[in-house]
Amino acid sequence: MNSITSSAEGAPAQKKFPVSLLSLTVGAFAIGMTEFVIMGLLPNIAEDLSVSISTAGQLITGYALGVAFGAPILTMLTIRLPQKLLLCLLMAIFIAGNAISVFAPNYAILMGARMLTALAHGTFFGAGAVIASNLVRPERRAGAVSIMMAGLTIANIIGVPLGTFVGQHLGWRASFGAIVLMGVLALIGILVFIPRLAKEKQAGLAQQVRSLAQPKLLLFLLIGGLGNAGLFTVFTYITPLLEQVTGFGEHSVTLILVLFGCGVTLGNMVGGKLADWKLMPAILGLLFVICVILTLFTWTVQSPMLSVITIFFWGAAAFAVMPGLQVRIMNLAGAAPALASTSNHSAGNLGNAGGAFIGGLVITHLGITSLPWVGAVLVGVGLVIALASYIAERKAA
Repeated sequence: MNSITSSAEGAPAQKKFPVSLLSLTVGAFAIGMTEFVIMGLLPNIAEDLSVSISTAGQLITGYALGVAFGAPILTMLTIRLPQKLLLCLLMAIFIAGNAISVFAPNYAILMGARMLTALAHGTFFGAGAVIASNLVRPERRAGAVSIMMAGLTIANIIGVPLGTFVGQHLGWRASFGAIVLMGVLALIGILVFIPRLAKEKQAGLAQQVRSLAQPKLLLFLLIGGLGNAGLFTVFTYITPLLEQVTGFGEHSVTLILVLFGCGVTLGNMVGGKLADWKLMPAILGLLFVICVILTLFTWTVQSPMLSVITIFFWGAAAFAVMPGLQVRIMNLAGAAPALASTSNHSAGNLGNAGGAFIGGLVITHLGITSLPWVGAVLVGVGLVIALASYIAERKAA
């Protein structure tokens, strides 16, 4: 990894979390808005562009595929760029993609704009995680990554409801206009606060690909994908689950999802501290806790009070494991931390899509009440793989 020095003093990574991390948090907040706000605007977009709801829904699929497949390619094409310059380029792509969305005259151009924006998503989090982890001392790396990722989680609590409100009252294009402004703020923050990077010799593309192809690293990408699949098997259908099984009304579900977002944000921060304390034990412990919570949710979903409590802790545990997985993958990457970090987000988005697909099959063949335990099984498979890898590593050591 590149070492980071301050432009004035050439000091090593800071002991405390620096203010420059906030510029990455703002960028993550903007990206979180653009990824998720469209879910609340699909009827408006469909009506304005004269397409069906299902066709408009493909804008979400197109974005996920852009992250999953486009981001690693963009990362490999930009491996020789200085990391601060790369972040600025990515935010410029992000701003351009959302600006095109504001003025898109038809569905095809809007889809293209969404896929362009998706390129910045995974690569930004990949490069940003490397920079964030190098802005602090080694024992605080996971905490630094969690602060950057907090922007994504806070976007679900504040940004998405606010963006949906703006879109419903001023038109969906206004929501993308607000996201453009957030992107501009993030770009200014990166230019002003992110320190210059001490340029070191970069590994070649072939070497980076070989680093990424390590069996152990690929296993942890699979673990992250399975974790996301377990999450989205349930979360994709959380609204009908709470309305049809628990008996909540539509307004109550919205408040419960805000509570879930609060749990996500809390878990993200706590997970970073746990990973800095004991990385692999934290990952294994949190995966086990997720399995237990989802299994319990199979029964607590029948009770309004217990289901709300379960959902809060589920959100906290599901996102608490992510900073640790991110750092673990970067540690294993050797010469390709940014590419591995980006690939982690790609694997996660494939898990999102796979989880939504599996959830649909579960509803069709097993019933909607089976979603939680199926999600627990998916996370459990990831836990078994992680545990086997950890045991083998301990024996080898």
